[in-house]
Amino acid sequence: MFVRSIASSDLDSLLELARSTGVGVTTLPANEERLARRINVSERSVAGSASQSDANYLFVLQDPSGCVVGTSAVAAAVGLDEPWYNYRVGLSVHASRELGVYRRLQTLFLTNDLTGVAELCSLFLHADFRHSNNGALLSKSRFLFLADFPERFASKVIAEMRGVSDESGHSPFWESLGRHFFKMDFSQADYLSGIGNKSFIAELMPQHPVYVDFLSEAAREVIGQVHEKTRPALSMLQGEGFSYQGYVDIFDAGPTVECALNQIRAVRDSKVVTALPHQVQANERAYLVSNRKLHDFRVCLVHSRMIPEGLPISNEVLSKLNLVAGDTVRAVPLSAREE
Repeated sequence: MFVRSIASSDLDSLLELARSTGVGVTTLPANEERLARRINVSERSVAGSASQSDANYLFVLQDPSGCVVGTSAVAAAVGLDEPWYNYRVGLSVHASRELGVYRRLQTLFLTNDLTGVAELCSLFLHADFRHSNNGALLSKSRFLFLADFPERFASKVIAEMRGVSDESGHSPFWESLGRHFFKMDFSQADYLSGIGNKSFIAELMPQHPVYVDFLSEAAREVIGQVHEKTRPALSMLQGEGFSYQGYVDIFDAGPTVECALNQIRAVRDSKVVTALPHQVQANERAYLVSNRKLHDFRVCLVHSRMIPEGLPISNEVLSKLNLVAGDTVRAVPLSAREE
């Protein structure tokens, strides 16, 4: 298994993968035209012909048979050519000294505060491959790309986490708030937003603060909460230094987590070292290893142990990375506990 930059020849397998995502993965719609456009944007981004507002780097996880079984992506800077909306969770204080009343009421403010930040997006792994650290490889491989090419991205990185909805796509937050203004199902609004049709948000969404107490109990309970299938992804990002700072999605109220690019653990702690011929060593650990090539970026999971001369890597893995012993690689322990 290894992660690589997407290619135009991956369109059919990407479309098949997108059809299995279900509701909530808005940046990977099962739409052939949209996916072809995303692949084209990714290839132009790598080539340097896409503007920062358009640049979006898409990666795929390839299994031993050559099939694409997962995707992940990084957008260079969001909201530069169209509004980027979030709710900021805040407080409104109401007090009357005469009546002896003091109330702190939670509110939702529609904001564009996160305009211009880089975004982790389009993370999806086929259910049959959610084991053996494949999810960690797919997600964290993006951090090595950020570490090698930081000049292509904004200095802050966010990730919008999927909010709470059931198997049929029913979102309690949407039913209590969004439906009153949009008169459409959550899945339809989520899809339109995911494919870039965001103008209806500004046209229909209330611009004044929303008092959370006016929402249903079910809606209040899911603000800032993630879908049960997204909890492992959230935990993984928290382990890399990402944290929730009070911003949630306007449709399902899922949390947005953020971190300075240079403070992401896998970026901050990664090292450029020499690839050495592999010899079995005691106490080997798992490393993420990239080939540092912009136009043929690849990342593998390597079980080895760093030594002063470099990192021993097997010929099989070097072949997947399109490298040979003596080339340089970027490496970092898979997680903090591996360090």
